[in-house]
Formats: sequence, C-alpha cells, structure tokens
Amino acid sequence: MARIWLTNGTPTTPAILNPLAAACDQGFVPDEAQILSNPGVEDSVTAASDYAEHIVDAYRGDAEVSTYNLADETDFRGIIEFYRSAIDAARENDDSVAVDVTPGRKFMSAIAFQAGFRFGADHVYYFHRKAGGYYGQLYAEIPRTATDLIDFTEEL
Repeated sequence: MARIWLTNGTPTTPAILNPLAAACDQGFVPDEAQILSNPGVEDSVTAASDYAEHIVDAYRGDAEVSTYNLADETDFRGIIEFYRSAIDAARENDDSVAVDVTPGRKFMSAIAFQAGFRFGADHVYYFHRKAGGYYGQLYAEIPRTATDLIDFTEEL
C-alpha cells in the first residue's frame, strides 16, 4: 500500500513544501507526490519538486514526484480531473491518498477540498500558520507552536 500526496502549484514554494514536511513529521511520508501545475507557477513547481524529494528523503522515504500541467490555471474541469483520477487510481490500488488544500488560488483549494471529500481521500490537509510572522519561511525554520497541520477528514 503506497501513500500518495496530491497538491497544487503556487508561486510561493514554501506553500507547496510546508504541508508536505508537516505531514511527513506526523507520519504521512508519501511514496508518490503529484503536483498540479499551470503556466503561471511552473518555475516554483519545478523547484518545489526537487525539494519535495529531499524532504521525503529526510524522513527515510523515497518519493517519486511528478507534475501534471494544465494549459490554463482556470481549467476547472482539468483540476477536478486531476484529483478525481488520482484518488480513483489510489482506491483501485488500495493506496492511501492525501489531498493538500494549502497552496494555490482559492478556487484551486476549494476544488481540492471538495474533490478530497467527494472522491474519498483518506486525508484532506491544510497547513495553518497560527502566527503571521513566518510567511515565506520553510517548515524547518518555523517553531512547531506556530503551525498546525489540520486534517479535515478528522475535523468534519
């Protein structure tokens, strides 16, 4: 049984990486990470992909990181299909799947949240910075008391 991590790209690389690091810190070390990208965030997604592998390595994992590209960030059906197909594939393989709703534009997070619940993800995570002074910093630089990884599948 593999662990699959699904997330959105965004121009702020820590927004992509911090939820992953927090999930690894709490025991969800993925075997595979899939990042949804679009033309406006390609550079940060490329950088985040490399760092994501290092984060997982630090938790003794060995994740394969892949990117799925949309032609347009407002390809709403493409965003839904990204989550639906990945969650369906995980279900068929009896894998555990986590949807990260932290990065991306609000509509991307809203779609990810809905897709996570509708299609049956095991976890729907949101990385909450409780203190505002750490914007743009990486998880390792932020005190644990200033963050919280919320799993909405446990809260709702």
